[in-house]
Amino acid sequence: MPEFIYSVLSFVAVIGILITVHEFGHFWVARKLGVKVLRFSIGFGRPLWSGRRKNDDTEYVLALIPLGGYVKMLDENEGPVAKEELSRAFNRKPLAVRAAVVVAGPLANFLFAIVACWIMYVSGIEGLRAVVGDVDTESVGMTAGFRSGQHILRVGERETQTWDAVIQRLIGSAMGQQRVDITVQETDGRKQLLELPLDGISLDALASGGFFDELGITPQRPSLPAVIGRIEARSPAAKAGLLPQDRIVLAASETINSWGSWVAVIRARPDQDFAITIERQGLTRTLTLRPKAIKHGDSVIGRIGAAAEVPEDWRAQHYVSQRYGMVEAIPRSLEKTWDFTTLTLGIFWKMLTLEISSENLSGPISIAQYAGHSAQAGLSRFLEFLAIVSVSLGVLNLLPIPILDGGHLMYYFIELCSGRPPTEAVQLLAQRFGIAVIIGLMSLALYNDLARLLG
Repeated sequence: MPEFIYSVLSFVAVIGILITVHEFGHFWVARKLGVKVLRFSIGFGRPLWSGRRKNDDTEYVLALIPLGGYVKMLDENEGPVAKEELSRAFNRKPLAVRAAVVVAGPLANFLFAIVACWIMYVSGIEGLRAVVGDVDTESVGMTAGFRSGQHILRVGERETQTWDAVIQRLIGSAMGQQRVDITVQETDGRKQLLELPLDGISLDALASGGFFDELGITPQRPSLPAVIGRIEARSPAAKAGLLPQDRIVLAASETINSWGSWVAVIRARPDQDFAITIERQGLTRTLTLRPKAIKHGDSVIGRIGAAAEVPEDWRAQHYVSQRYGMVEAIPRSLEKTWDFTTLTLGIFWKMLTLEISSENLSGPISIAQYAGHSAQAGLSRFLEFLAIVSVSLGVLNLLPIPILDGGHLMYYFIELCSGRPPTEAVQLLAQRFGIAVIIGLMSLALYNDLARLLG
């Protein structure tokens, strides 16, 4: 499937799931607290489908534009309400009930993130072991004491077995700390406490993916030996005479020292004959190979139909698999969701105070790309991405901007303090301001997306 279509479908799935979760939070709490719900809509614009359940007052709608949704409740501010229905009108409910209905949407997003993380931990998630590769001289990492081969065990008080965990914890620490303690295990087994200064690290670079450049270190990348494992029948590899257990020594006069360098030679030579030297049972021999040309995105690459042999302990040496029982996964998922929430709040605050550039704000194009990549990476990564976006949606909706849930909660706070809600004129003016802010943020995010896309 073309990557563009895959990204679009993944984006629609992510947005559809999270909008449904958010609006269902409003819907469920409203119904439980005695508010009549007239319509539950996923999407805006022209309805593609609508229907009602038996003995149900609510119209369920699936609309054309899948970039939002809404729950329409019986409300005198929206139109006339029959006298016998006044007790079910939203505006007639106590302040606490109205606030509960409003806050239920963002709360549903946080609960969904917890569930997604729980499923992720129960099903298992794999990550690259946090072992240091190269360290640049005179870098922040070198000054702090990082050396090649060290295994990062903890960042602060939190255990960090994978590079994903290390990155997340360090970015979170950089939001409010000047330095952080990092526990590493040396190649001889000794544990050492390093102190990493964070005050000289650019938050913009961290937020835009420049984590390793800022620290001056790179992860230790595992490489497979260039040994043939499995060969497809009637493939170019089979036609050339390659067999399982063959070790590739030379290819097109290039020395092959890993499976990655072997793949690079093949991909660069579609429909081209070239000589390879292999080692088989202690003897070397030369074969002629012609990779098949296949389309890969916008380019054409070579493919031979052979897979690498993976040593039994290779994956265990380089990757960490985290899988927990159903009960044990609960505190892990709560902890993970809390980390996502504090990190999201920190980034929002740093953008507001101009400590992080607004260029890091992402829109629908970036989200679609990330959704496609995470979906291709497997269920666990897709669930993690869903949790991150769900938390972001929850936090965004709680911002005190009119037309968002946080704006309504702001009105209710004013009502609680003054004894009456803001006047209609004030609410109308605030609503126009809120719409302008949202349009501005969406325009900026879309501009950033297009700028990244066009380089």
